[in-house]
Amino acid sequence: MSQLLAPHEGPAFVVERAEARSAFVLSCDHAGHAIPESLGNLGLSLTERQRHIGWDIGALGVARALSARLDAALVWQPYSRLVVDCNRPMSSAGLIPERSEATEIPGNRGLAEAERERRVAAIHTPYHQAIAALLDARVAAGSPSIFVAVHTFTPRYLGHERPWHVGVLSGDHRDLADSLLGVLKQEPDLVVGDNEPYRIDADDYGVPVHGIERGLLHVAIEIRQDLVTEETGQRHWADRLCGWLKRACSVLCDEAIDKV
Repeated sequence: MSQLLAPHEGPAFVVERAEARSAFVLSCDHAGHAIPESLGNLGLSLTERQRHIGWDIGALGVARALSARLDAALVWQPYSRLVVDCNRPMSSAGLIPERSEATEIPGNRGLAEAERERRVAAIHTPYHQAIAALLDARVAAGSPSIFVAVHTFTPRYLGHERPWHVGVLSGDHRDLADSLLGVLKQEPDLVVGDNEPYRIDADDYGVPVHGIERGLLHVAIEIRQDLVTEETGQRHWADRLCGWLKRACSVLCDEAIDKV
């Protein structure tokens, strides 16, 4: 099987602040929109590749600023989710989408199983192995972990406006999500989504594997992209999230928060 990523191309993941002392561990599954040279442009124009279908616009800026404010470890993934979506399990039709929103992805049509496996092996697997290794190292060191996935969402999807400024996503394990929602609902300027515009379910990968299966406090945060397109907005939201997460966790995990 030929290599998906050329030697001069960037790695499938980046780890920042691996030795950070905070209990928080951040992930950013859709941080970038890079496409490996071996795949060309997937049949899409540059404009399409840089739209929200290819990445979570503004998410990396928020995640990095939040990592700095919390002194939290961060693992992020630089390749487009149109190549392989690192927040989808192997069984998901969205793992390598043939269509995203209303856009057809010509380079993903009718892929052979070997090509699907090549993409997973080059990007999806090493990215999640990096997160797992980081969390395993924290267990070995006796350090508690609180897993927070940072995402953003498009303000308009398939013609429908989305009113929420921020969404708090969870599955059936809602301890941190409920605590964070309680904090956010005290903010009069915000429209807050409880499992809106998405929820954590069987079509997700990051939080179920790294948060739920490990029994960690966990949450996924979605911020509307028009609020964090620019660096100023990214810093602003990182500042607010830092305070909100600390307050939400302080009532749940005194031992962990002492390390923040």
